[in-house]
Amino acid sequence: SHRRPCPHAKAKSLFVTRAREPTVPRTHGATMSAKAIREYHGKKLLSKYVKEVSSGKHVMDDRSVLITPLTDIAGLATTNTWLTTTKLVVKPDQLIKRRGKAGLVGIKLDWDNNENGSTVQSWIAERMQKEISLEDGKVTGTLDHFIVEPFLPHNQEDEYYICIQSTREGEEILFTAEGGVDVGDVDAKASRMVVPLHHEPTVEEILAQGLVQGVHSEQRQQLVASFAMTLLKVYRLLNFTYMEINPIVYNATTNQLEALDLAAKLDETATFLNASQWGGHVDFPAPFGRKEFPEEAYIRELDGKTGASLKLTILNHKGRVWTMVAGGGASVVYADTISDLGFGGELANYGEYSGAPSTEHTYEYAKTLIGLMTRDLDSKGKVFIIGGGIANFTDVAATFTGLIKAITAFQDDLKAHKIKIWVRRAGPNYQEGLQMMRECANSIGLPIHIYGPETHITAVVPLALGLAKLQDFPEFDDEDSPANNNKSSGVIKKSRSKMNLDDDEAKTERKIAATPPATTNGNDKQQHHQVENFTAKTRCVVYGLQNRAVQGMLDFDFMCKRSKPSVAAMIFPYAANHYIKFYWGTDEILLPVFQSTKEALAKHPDVTVVVNFASFRSVSPSVKEVLDSPEICQQIKTIAIIAEGVPESQTRALNLLAKEKGVGIIGPATVGGIKPGCFRIGNTGGMLDNIVMSKLYRPGSVAYVSKSGGMSNELNNIICRNSDGVYEGVAIGGDRYPGSRFIDHLLRYNDNPAIHMLVLLGEVGGVDEYEICDAIKSGRITKPLIAWCIGTCASIFPFEVQFGHAGALARGNMETALAKNSALREAGAHVPPNFFEFGDKVKEVYENLVEKGTLVPAPEPEPPKVPMDYTWAKRLGLVRKPANFISSISDDRGEELQYSGKTISEVFDEDVGVGGVLSLLWFRRQLPEYATKFIDMILMVTADHGPAVSGAHNTIVCARAGKDLVSSLTSGLLTIGPRFGGALDDAARVFAEAVDAGYDATDFVKKMRKSNKLIMGIGHKIKSLTNPDKRVEIIKNYALEHFSDNTVLKFALAVEQVTTAKKANLILNVDGCIAVCFVDMMRSCGAFSKEEADELVLNGCLNGLFVLGRSIGFIGHYLDQKRLKQGLYRHPWDDISYLTGEDL
Repeated sequence: SHRRPCPHAKAKSLFVTRAREPTVPRTHGATMSAKAIREYHGKKLLSKYVKEVSSGKHVMDDRSVLITPLTDIAGLATTNTWLTTTKLVVKPDQLIKRRGKAGLVGIKLDWDNNENGSTVQSWIAERMQKEISLEDGKVTGTLDHFIVEPFLPHNQEDEYYICIQSTREGEEILFTAEGGVDVGDVDAKASRMVVPLHHEPTVEEILAQGLVQGVHSEQRQQLVASFAMTLLKVYRLLNFTYMEINPIVYNATTNQLEALDLAAKLDETATFLNASQWGGHVDFPAPFGRKEFPEEAYIRELDGKTGASLKLTILNHKGRVWTMVAGGGASVVYADTISDLGFGGELANYGEYSGAPSTEHTYEYAKTLIGLMTRDLDSKGKVFIIGGGIANFTDVAATFTGLIKAITAFQDDLKAHKIKIWVRRAGPNYQEGLQMMRECANSIGLPIHIYGPETHITAVVPLALGLAKLQDFPEFDDEDSPANNNKSSGVIKKSRSKMNLDDDEAKTERKIAATPPATTNGNDKQQHHQVENFTAKTRCVVYGLQNRAVQGMLDFDFMCKRSKPSVAAMIFPYAANHYIKFYWGTDEILLPVFQSTKEALAKHPDVTVVVNFASFRSVSPSVKEVLDSPEICQQIKTIAIIAEGVPESQTRALNLLAKEKGVGIIGPATVGGIKPGCFRIGNTGGMLDNIVMSKLYRPGSVAYVSKSGGMSNELNNIICRNSDGVYEGVAIGGDRYPGSRFIDHLLRYNDNPAIHMLVLLGEVGGVDEYEICDAIKSGRITKPLIAWCIGTCASIFPFEVQFGHAGALARGNMETALAKNSALREAGAHVPPNFFEFGDKVKEVYENLVEKGTLVPAPEPEPPKVPMDYTWAKRLGLVRKPANFISSISDDRGEELQYSGKTISEVFDEDVGVGGVLSLLWFRRQLPEYATKFIDMILMVTADHGPAVSGAHNTIVCARAGKDLVSSLTSGLLTIGPRFGGALDDAARVFAEAVDAGYDATDFVKKMRKSNKLIMGIGHKIKSLTNPDKRVEIIKNYALEHFSDNTVLKFALAVEQVTTAKKANLILNVDGCIAVCFVDMMRSCGAFSKEEADELVLNGCLNGLFVLGRSIGFIGHYLDQKRLKQGLYRHPWDDISYLTGEDL
């Protein structure tokens, strides 16, 4: 098909229908959430839901099959008999454009047995798994998916073109009465109709707007208009983001419309809404020409298992420049810089790791990258750039732990491939992370150059590529490392010829004059802007139990000397109202947590902001709860939506509702925003050390707006180092339809007399930057604007690459970063040649304002001191204190639970059993298999001894009294003592001491009788030598067969011979047998010294075995009584001897 999606159009009335002048040609793209699907799956969805939604009025032919290398072609005709009775069409189904013009469509073929020509089977056989080149050799790929469907005879005049695509305000329908391969310029020919969200057009409205004009009969127009209405309903129902049918054909036989060629995309983030409707077979194939590496699939699988973000796209697996970048925005900036410096062809990969990935996930990501990097040897060597912005909440040291683990494991491969590593990172705990990397470099002997936030985010790129001198950029731990390093400009300017950059900045006449000092009454008030201007009195509620983010906001408040905390309360709908303790400086305060949003806001009428941390699944209803309430909407002015992965349909609906209610939205997919000295949303600005470093505790004169949250922190750093600092900064979020746009904030900043400079960090994708160009040209924006759009590298990639943000993908030339930078420069914004010189441009404009007297810097206040949390201070090595508890048997702090150093997966892999787990947790070592089997036997033989014994009796009585399991079990366990079950320890101790003292059996019995002591472990009510206890026999025989030494057991058996000579039932009972055998096992298994074995007995481990084993039986009795529905137990009076006063 010939696909030309169209620019977004805004509806000024209910519908807009028009034919446009020709515009810049476009090819349809997608956001990260919008994923292309196969034509086969798209048609299956349409055939099912068009019929369902129209109640059978419109029926599409659903006959089609998808053939892959694994398809049983011979069996297809059996289940799809139409294949052998119908002329067929066959074509590849791999997102290939213009298949007809490329000769990739077989038309009017038989399935097989056609003696006169080609058949579908032979046509496919000639092409299956064959490599082809398209677009003048620019795209090469392998054919492996084909769709086969019936051939539909029709006339040329029965072919139409229809396309639906999403816009911010609704959906835009494009239609022409001429379709097919030669449809021509759709932008120029198509009639358009923008349908607002939540409105369902009627057939009459569609006809009245002239959308289907050109269709030759009134009856046919009715049919096409009705079909377009149905198609829109299906589009919205299934969360399509793009759908193009070219041609859609009138079938005169059935009086229906059929889709001959379909291109469509679904919103992948809506999977949780539509998975059952999409079915389990819909997949999202990679663009044709880009075969997915197994490593890419592995990282995608990892990404699905974590709340963090892990992305990887292989661009050139033989490339010499590899990157591992933290942050979606930062990943684009690094790729841009590599491309701008002329090394785009050597860039091997694009990707990111962000959102606080775990140590283990970081290790897996790094290991995968290094494995790819060391697959192909290059005599020139390679560079590995480990970069990133200043993190907001990711623990740099934790992620670097996984990274260092991978570098250490692959050190030999890295050395063999002559790979040099360059590191630049900052954020929470970055000092420890960088120091760990330095120690790694020293220990393994790899060349690793390490930089922190004092170095520009991309300075390591020209260094790694040999375009800058090492001496110009001291590393983070060099003695002469500057706190403010601004040597970047000179380096880049020297290398300009290598970068192939045009310095249009010098050629462009500056169209924005410095803003003169404005008169003001000193108030920073909300005027006509939807997002409010935050003040030092702005207060919010936080939706969700985000304790760390709330504490960060309170610390910022305290640092800024606010009189009251900015967080008034928290909302958590899954628990009753309660309080949570936080710090306010060194004092502790309680913040209320409400179950109801309405109640929280009613109790705090001064709150005007909601910071919503709800998940992507629940954020829509939680925000609508605010927007649907007239009382709440009168109070709330701004809602910040932090969640990523919100479906576009929900985002657009929330944006529309918020606009109607006059509420500003920041987000979704945002870190938030910050107004130094006043208010902070969530984790914006990062840790307190970064707040101080970037001077965010007091206002500056520069206000910025960005899409990227991570890059907003980098802007804080750049602006602070090149001006008097930030007045306000907002990250609007990386989705295609953010609640508030660049222009909303820039106009707000422009109208604020306290702000003297504006900063914009845009990116590839979308057209919002052109509104800013218009505002500059019209004079609506009058203050100097420093602007840059990231994503300039997109043009060098041989195929479509989705960058880190959902909206970062160009749908046409106008949406490219290069085009937008050029337009901004032409409009009069200050646009540097590249992002590397962004800080220099900020400094240039700032110093110009200061020189003219327009801006008078305020005196620098003393940086505030804020108490550091003990936990964080300890991690940084600043404090120490003794632990309250010491544990040596288990550890749950790492990626995997450990029992005495053995991971839980090893426990199962080695099948150690319950006895093995007990030995690890009780004895801190792995006992031999025969010993762990013996422990299992002890638990089995002690599990129960009937309902009459005291412990079982107590458990049963408690159960029948209606007590819970734990209470009933405890009642039974409390009876264990010297007279019931508690003799094991004493028996083991007494027999072992006798053996150690050298007693023979007779002397030992005499000694115990003389001391008037019972011999624990000897004696039974009914059992004797002639009627032995089977439990004793089992334990004894196992010990004699498997233990290398049975000294204590043999001594006990000798004692038994002496005692039974006096009375037949004075045998070695089960308690005594277990006790003496256990002592023999401990002493002879080789795992313990004699002293260690004796200590364990003294500590009560044998009684512990009885408690553990008998708990099994007690729980059984409890469950048995509940199952039998037994009522309250009352002991019969005739079983009680009542003694009266006379008797006593």
